[in-house]
Amino acid sequence: MDLRTLQYFVTVAEELNITRAAEKLHMSQPPLSAQIKSLERELDTELFIRGKRRLKLTESGQLLYRRAKEIIKLTDKTKSEILSMGEGMRGTIALGLVEGMAPDIAAEWFAGFRVIHPNVRFRILDGSTDDLLEKLRTGLISLAVITSPCDNSLLHSFHVGEEKMAALMSRQHPLAQNNGRKVRVADLVGENLIVPSRKALIETIYRWFREINAEPQIVCEMDSYLDAAALAGRQVGISIYPRTAYIPNDSLVFKEIAGEDKKMEYLFVWRKGHPLPAIEERFIDFVKASVAGSR
Repeated sequence: MDLRTLQYFVTVAEELNITRAAEKLHMSQPPLSAQIKSLERELDTELFIRGKRRLKLTESGQLLYRRAKEIIKLTDKTKSEILSMGEGMRGTIALGLVEGMAPDIAAEWFAGFRVIHPNVRFRILDGSTDDLLEKLRTGLISLAVITSPCDNSLLHSFHVGEEKMAALMSRQHPLAQNNGRKVRVADLVGENLIVPSRKALIETIYRWFREINAEPQIVCEMDSYLDAAALAGRQVGISIYPRTAYIPNDSLVFKEIAGEDKKMEYLFVWRKGHPLPAIEERFIDFVKASVAGSR
């Protein structure tokens, strides 16, 4: 059960078709089939249920798939670490950033980390928190900055920042005529609201209103802050989003929502049980130190 055989097995397990797996591995089908059968003999178990057109993993096959993926990742990580010891840290860090204040927070990390490791590059993917959690789940990214809360049974996390929630409204709206820089939740009762589509944030907004024995009148849920601001400018409703979502616009007025708890927390997260390349572990340590130093 050598590394190459495990790589063959993983490819077949992901394709669930010998012909497609062979094409992906740039080899012919008979040798690949022979490798899989040899592996089954060695382990004295069937790894696949063979159908006419498609394979299916057995319970033993599912276990081997999980373990083989871990072994291959660990092998790659070890190779990367050894090479890094001789050449200095290099590579690309894929990081997801939620809209709002996350890009501003991360900018200092990028600059500081590249002073220490000038051969490192960053690939940034943006999106809503739910988008980034899905990218983490599928392995498209390993690290992300999201908004709280998160599932601590699946993710490592630590606090990296927070900001106030705000109401964006048309300059023609009656609330925009008030001189105050803030609005209360009570001022928003009966108003059409445009809110982030993330379930956890919607539940938070409902909690704000329940605290004053009222219900929010939500008319639209959206992922994009820019689109939500555009709707507010056209008097569809009042958008409730993080403060940094506001982009100066003559048609909009921005007001913070009063209350110490009317804020959003930003978390740095990565998946539990999934080994990371040495460069990403080094970056996590750097971010932790930066956050601790800024307190």
